[in-house]
Amino acid sequence: MQSRTYGAKIALCYLMSLFRYYFFSSVALLSLFIPHRPGDSPSLEPILPAKPFPQHVAYREGCILPSHVSRRQMDDSVRTFYKAWRQRYIRKGCNKDEFYVWFEGPDTHNKLCVSEGQGYGMIITTLMAGYDTAAQTIYNGLYHYYRNHPSKADPYLMAWAQKKDCRNIDGSSATDGDMDIAYSLLLADAQWGSKGAINYKEEGRRMVRAILHLEINPKTFSVLLSNSSEHDSKDYFDMRSSDFMPAHFRTFRAASGDQGWDRVIDSNYKLFEYLQNTFSPDAGLLPDFINKVGPQAKPARPRYLESRYDGVYNYNACRTPWRIATDFIVNGDPRAAGIVGKINKWIRATTRGNPDNISAGYSLQGEDLKNRYYEALCFIAPFSVAAMVDRDNQPWLNKLWDYTVNFRLKGFDYYDNSIKMINMIILSGNYWAPEM
Repeated sequence: MQSRTYGAKIALCYLMSLFRYYFFSSVALLSLFIPHRPGDSPSLEPILPAKPFPQHVAYREGCILPSHVSRRQMDDSVRTFYKAWRQRYIRKGCNKDEFYVWFEGPDTHNKLCVSEGQGYGMIITTLMAGYDTAAQTIYNGLYHYYRNHPSKADPYLMAWAQKKDCRNIDGSSATDGDMDIAYSLLLADAQWGSKGAINYKEEGRRMVRAILHLEINPKTFSVLLSNSSEHDSKDYFDMRSSDFMPAHFRTFRAASGDQGWDRVIDSNYKLFEYLQNTFSPDAGLLPDFINKVGPQAKPARPRYLESRYDGVYNYNACRTPWRIATDFIVNGDPRAAGIVGKINKWIRATTRGNPDNISAGYSLQGEDLKNRYYEALCFIAPFSVAAMVDRDNQPWLNKLWDYTVNFRLKGFDYYDNSIKMINMIILSGNYWAPEM
């Protein structure tokens, strides 16, 4: 009896040693990927994740995954790309205990970070917890950077961009970045709980209230471009199509209890169905920007805000198949399947089932934009997520998985690679909502 007790103590000590070894080894590994300034030491909060990667979520009935590779192979592909993505894009902030997602692009205008990228990074890091033992440390650093760069209108919204000295370019927000950050906070609560250094749940709720108050039009329930869209501004009835994130809005409804989010979902589904039927009946495509949301809604005029392609399917709208399809994948809303179903039918036909024929932009009539015959992951990956809503898309989805995975990170910038990263998590069956 005495020897058994002694043996048990030895075994326990051995297991504790292993735990300490792997835990601190993971912290040491983090330092290989995250640059630190002398004297900095990341705060460690080793809270075990409730939903560690991989999760192998049971998506709603009717959804499909790539069928020609095993779940383990898909998980490994996600892990490999995440490791490369984190090494390249997660950077140390100007203040201690800050991390940001590096804004990389051909026309950066000396930008260091944008709220859009910060939102992507905060969602990705939370979903990859478990594989990444330092995920919560990184997430908290991303959170601190967001909170240290508030918009002028509300401290719970983020200023949309910072220069290389970490100073805000201006004090306005970007609604899409705010919504992803808010969603990530609710994910973080589901992943790690809110009893640690940061009350993720309360922070998320406060941000959701600010978004509903300042970034949703209370007349049309459409999504405003930013918190600078005042009631009498020229863009108060305008919208970026990719800001319609119905799966996010359901999470906001569950977290806040505010029924206004139900009206946001319903109103925007009606808007998008009208736009498809009226302006893109064959291809089902949505424009980058929408003017005059309401009975006279229409695609934006050329050079409305960003380029001559503001009224066509360009570098903003390319995200809509992913954002909308996710609502069917996670929540089973048939309206989502209906909208992306039209897009699926068209893209399969126009490419003749070959992903190599996907162009970087289309007119609403489904014609390739001139001189856009090149690969862009921000277009390709969302088409992959859209394909998940119908079993008839199985061969097409399998081709898209292979095509997407085989692109190397160094061939694209932060925008393409971050969208690919999130979409790979969804495609591999590892995406989940906080309320699931």
